[in-house]
Amino acid sequence: MGETLMPPPMVVQAEGERELTLLVRQRVAARLAEYAGERRAAGLPAEDEAARRTTVERLLAEELGAQRRLSLSYGEQVVDAAVEGRVAQAVTDALFGTGRLERLLSDVSLENICVNGCDVVWVKDASGAWRREGAVAGSDAELVELVRRLATGAGDEERRFDRGMPRLNLQLPDGSRLFAVMAVTGRVSLTIRRHRFPVASMSELVRLGVCDEELAAFLTALVRARKNIVIGGGTNVGKTTVLRAFAHEIPSEERLVTIEDTFELGLDADLVAHPNVVAMQAREPNIEGHGGIDQAELVRWGLRMSPDRVIVGEIRGAEVIPMCNAMSQGNDGSLSTIHASTSRGVFTKLASYAAQAPERLSLEATNLMVASAVHFVVHLGWDASGRRVIDSVREVVDADGAQIVSNEVYRPGRDGRAVPAAPLRAETVNDLMAAGLEPQAPEAPWWGAAG
Repeated sequence: MGETLMPPPMVVQAEGERELTLLVRQRVAARLAEYAGERRAAGLPAEDEAARRTTVERLLAEELGAQRRLSLSYGEQVVDAAVEGRVAQAVTDALFGTGRLERLLSDVSLENICVNGCDVVWVKDASGAWRREGAVAGSDAELVELVRRLATGAGDEERRFDRGMPRLNLQLPDGSRLFAVMAVTGRVSLTIRRHRFPVASMSELVRLGVCDEELAAFLTALVRARKNIVIGGGTNVGKTTVLRAFAHEIPSEERLVTIEDTFELGLDADLVAHPNVVAMQAREPNIEGHGGIDQAELVRWGLRMSPDRVIVGEIRGAEVIPMCNAMSQGNDGSLSTIHASTSRGVFTKLASYAAQAPERLSLEATNLMVASAVHFVVHLGWDASGRRVIDSVREVVDADGAQIVSNEVYRPGRDGRAVPAAPLRAETVNDLMAAGLEPQAPEAPWWGAAG
């Protein structure tokens, strides 16, 4: 009998899927680096992500084809198409930094991705339906490593994720927002909320059914009349989308300063609609516990940057006081969002945040501050069919001791959607008319005041 040739080290047995994945990943990564070097040497720009993905797909096909040919030449069993497909997906996921999450992140129909342990994965689509998906990592330890890898690629900030710092809050390259926790939960958990900075406008809100054309015209006039607006609502009800739609109505010549806990607004990404934007993001302390900068401090900084309007992505705490100061000291037209279950509940939330701030304002002082700063509250909820809608709009009138006096100019109707209610104040009507509002129906809230 002739001597049996053994396969060289680069040929992997058919049952060695993990080894094949590692080998192909190493080969593709090396060739990708070599290709990038050749482009640099030729004076060509680096490939964008779409082009890089195309290159990776080509290299994967070549490497997997080479493995098939080598296996056949040495009489080895060729891996089947299903295994090749899993290998290709695993290599792609690894090279683009998001591991098995890549498959879910590339699904544009998903709004939320919730991982309660590496193999307990739930996703929610645009219709609000939850469904369970497959594992995103081989173990919880591997999931921790995936989160750390994502943190490393998130920017220049020092970002820990371990028992000493068991939480992580960051923005992924596609604009999605990731929050992860460990040690304080039974298993490693992470939540991803999709924010791809879509262009939002009032007409888009009408198309989505968030409001009708009449209410959209009214809200547009509020923005153009430089009214200070706080947008309230529950979790994942669309506050950020509505804020972006309001911002879309701000004239392009205005200078904006945006302040966020984590970048979500993306107004600085639209150089046509908003060419003059400074976007600032709060910073957590470093490993030694130094260098943290909260939103309250950023608001104070923002006021020194000659803004026409200050936009705070979400009021979460002590920033409520400098934000209200900004609104009442010449930066009319400022916008923000806040978590609140009702439009009236927005005032309670503002007061509770102010009470916890270093200034320790009394309720009466807080209400005076809010009444002098906030002109309107717009609240989002759900209609009878489960769609996100604007359900209430309040005009702030005054403060009376422990109460904020307001008129609910739009209130929830029978189906949960906003319907006209109390009339606006006459001076507000005049401001909105000057901003281009044209009443379209006698039942409109501004009609009663004007008449």
